[in-house]
Amino acid sequence: MFSLTVAAVVFGVVFLAELPDKTALAGLLLGTRYRASYVFAGVAAAFLVHVVLAVAAGSVLTLLPHRLVQAVVGVLFLAGAAVLLFRKGDGEEEVRKPADQSFWKVSGAGFMMILVAEFGDLTQIMTANLAARYDDPLSVGVGAVLALWAVAGLGILGGRALMRRVPLKLITRIAACVMIVLAGFSLYEAITG
Repeated sequence: MFSLTVAAVVFGVVFLAELPDKTALAGLLLGTRYRASYVFAGVAAAFLVHVVLAVAAGSVLTLLPHRLVQAVVGVLFLAGAAVLLFRKGDGEEEVRKPADQSFWKVSGAGFMMILVAEFGDLTQIMTANLAARYDDPLSVGVGAVLALWAVAGLGILGGRALMRRVPLKLITRIAACVMIVLAGFSLYEAITG
């Protein structure tokens, strides 16, 4: 049976945990370049997959070695920063118009970015723990999905608004620097445990 109270509690917890996370950054970056609805479709689908995995098999995620997960996340952040910093062009190119990008290409990019970057993330593990605690997978799943979608939507819309005021080159460099810092934290956790 669905519990609105459990869903609301899970929404609040997951929303607050995910808000300062890399998802908002990823959504912001994708939202500056592509049609927001296309980006959101891919990101939303990836979060749905993550929540289903967390609710169905979350206990397995907690068995993975924390250091290994942090090392992989750190390397992925470094790779993402390198792509941002060293891609061809000087960063001043005009943002591609949404008509130049197919739905499947843009939503697929958003899906893969979130699917890889969020695997084993704090909110996924937290969702698994909440599902075990409340023994109500539907309510926990709905609350977690809605929270993750809300954060992604804020990031994507924030990216669109930011593009009107800040040059793409600056946004890209700031995003790369943030990814390098996040990589540093992840690799530090992997080394120190």
